[in-house]
Amino acid sequence: MMVYLGIILVFSYLVIIITVYLKQDSIIYFPEKEIWQTPKDIGLGYEEIYFVTEDGVTVSGWYIPAENEEGVLLFCHGNAGNISDRLDSIKIFNKLGLSVMIFDYRGYGKSAGKPSETGTYLDAEAAWEYLINVKQKPTGKILIFGRSLGAAIAAETALRKFPACLIVESSFTSVPDIGKKFYPWLPVKLISKFKYSTIEKISSIKCPKLIIHSPQDEIIPFEHGKLLFKKASDPKDFLEIKGGHNEGFIISGSIYTDGLKSFVDKCLNP
Repeated sequence: MMVYLGIILVFSYLVIIITVYLKQDSIIYFPEKEIWQTPKDIGLGYEEIYFVTEDGVTVSGWYIPAENEEGVLLFCHGNAGNISDRLDSIKIFNKLGLSVMIFDYRGYGKSAGKPSETGTYLDAEAAWEYLINVKQKPTGKILIFGRSLGAAIAAETALRKFPACLIVESSFTSVPDIGKKFYPWLPVKLISKFKYSTIEKISSIKCPKLIIHSPQDEIIPFEHGKLLFKKASDPKDFLEIKGGHNEGFIISGSIYTDGLKSFVDKCLNP
């Protein structure tokens, strides 16, 4: 009887492992297609843009110019929704004198295709090339920003493209590391198809880096941000904010905006 029960338990565990393995894409990505608001709704002018990635996927985004431009921020958003959910952040960056280029990964918003780790890296690389070749922005004036999953995409881009600086907000060290939090009873490192391993790259990124995280982050532990900061090469700064994963940048108010302004000023005017 005990042997039979043991076989059932092992079989059930294997079924769970296989199910999680096969469903990983839907665990990592939560795209929304509907663009439900635009910068115009908050009084900002913008240009709807389209560009094509190296593997032929058409990606959509917005370019929101700053009135007195100090630099340009390439915005890599998180794993859920689309660019129309990021107006609060766009407004903050715009007030800092930063033009913003934000784009949707393949499969999100008006972008074609289906998301994948390699695909999201190609999307960000194409966005960078759009800023360089179409908008003709100098690399020394381009900042790359990523929040949550987007921070891993931003880090990969910064590793390859040498921006003025990199801002990493509310980010995990890697997908297997954060997976252990949500699935501690599964062999996450063995079955994960995704890496998004910022922890392995951040020491090789030479530009100035700002790591932002909140101790109250209920999704990605504060320790992940501290580990990224510890691993990052100089020059680097850490900004501790307040609030949960999705609203910390709003709740923190001037702690967030003043910290950003100080870093951006230092980055663009060394």
